[in-house]
Amino acid sequence: MIERYSRQAMRELWSDQARCQSWLEVELAVCEALAGRGVIPAGDMQEIRDKAGFDLERIDEIERTVGHDVIAFLTSVAEKIGPAGRHVHYGLTSSDVVDTAQAWRTVKACDILLESLDDLIVTLREQGLAHRDTVMVGRTHGIHAEPYTLGLKFASWYCEAKRNRERLTAAREEIRFGKISGAVGTYAHLDPGIEADVLERLGLRVEPVATQVIPRDRHAVVLSTLGVLASSLDRIATEIRHLQRSDVREVEEPFRKGQKGSSAMPHKRNPIKCENVSGLARVVRAHVQAALENVALWHERDISHSSVERVILPDATTLCDFMLHRMTRVLAELHVYPERMQQNMQLTRGLIYSQKVLLALNAAGL
Repeated sequence: MIERYSRQAMRELWSDQARCQSWLEVELAVCEALAGRGVIPAGDMQEIRDKAGFDLERIDEIERTVGHDVIAFLTSVAEKIGPAGRHVHYGLTSSDVVDTAQAWRTVKACDILLESLDDLIVTLREQGLAHRDTVMVGRTHGIHAEPYTLGLKFASWYCEAKRNRERLTAAREEIRFGKISGAVGTYAHLDPGIEADVLERLGLRVEPVATQVIPRDRHAVVLSTLGVLASSLDRIATEIRHLQRSDVREVEEPFRKGQKGSSAMPHKRNPIKCENVSGLARVVRAHVQAALENVALWHERDISHSSVERVILPDATTLCDFMLHRMTRVLAELHVYPERMQQNMQLTRGLIYSQKVLLALNAAGL
C-alpha cells in the first residue's frame, strides 16, 4: 500500500525485511526442534544461532538468477552461516516456511487492528453518552421520519463496532494455523512432533489436514471479515457526509486551521476524511473477491494464490488500520450543531409527529 494510506506499525509488519525475518524465525524454530532431537549437532546449532541472517540486496540479486524467492533467501542465509547452513530447511518445502510465516504475520496484523478497533469503540461510547439527549430528526429513504437522537446513531455504530471486534477476534483464530508437513502435507521427511514443537514456539496451531499449503478458506475468512469492517466504517463515513451537506449541516468533520477545501472555491469545507474512508472501503471489498477466488487451487496446490496474497493481505490490513485511525479522529473531533438540528426538525411543520395523530384517530374509531 502507498505510504499515504499507511501507518508505521502495519507498514513495517509487511515490509520485505519483516517478511524475510519471519521466514528466518520459522527456519530457526525448525532447526531448534531438530537439534533437540539430535538431528543437528550441538556445535552446528550454535553456529546457526550465532550467524543466521540475510541480506535483502543479496536476495534480490540471487532471485534475478534463480527465479525463486525462497531459494534466494536460503542461499543468502547459508552464505551468512557457512557449512552449518546445510541444516537449514532440512525436510521442508517452501510453503512450510512461507505459509507459516504469513499466518504469523497475519495474526500480528489482526492484533494491530484490534487495538485500533478498541480505540474506535471507546470513542463511539463516549460520543454516544455525550449526545444521548441531542435531539434531531430521524430519516428513512432520506426523508424526515420521526424524532431521533445523535446518541442513538453513535450507539448503533458502537454495537456494530463491537460485533466487528468479535468477528475479527474469530478471524484471528481462524488464520492462526501453520504447517511443517512437507511437499504434499504427508510428513514424508519430518515427524509430526517437529511440526507441533515449531508451531508452539511460534504461537500457532497445527493445520489438521494440510496439502502443500494451508487451505485458503482461512485466508478468505480474514479478508471477508476485513470487508465487513471496512463497510461498517463506510457506513459511518457516509452518514457524516450526508449530515455535513450544506442544506443539512447538522454535523461536520474536523477542519484544521490552514486547511483548504478547493483550489477554485475558497469557501468549501469538504468532508474529505470521510470520503477517503468511503473510497478505501471499496478497495478492501474488492480484495474480498480475490480472496474467495484463491480458495480453489489445483490438486495439492498451485501458485495462483501467491501473487494475489502478496497484494491483498498487506493492502487490506493496512487500509483497515488507516481507516480505523482516521475515523476515530473524525468522531472524536466531530463538530455538532444542535441548533441546526432543531431548525431542521421544524421544516415539515410538525409532520414528523404524524403517527401520533394516526394512532389517536385510530383509537377514536376513525
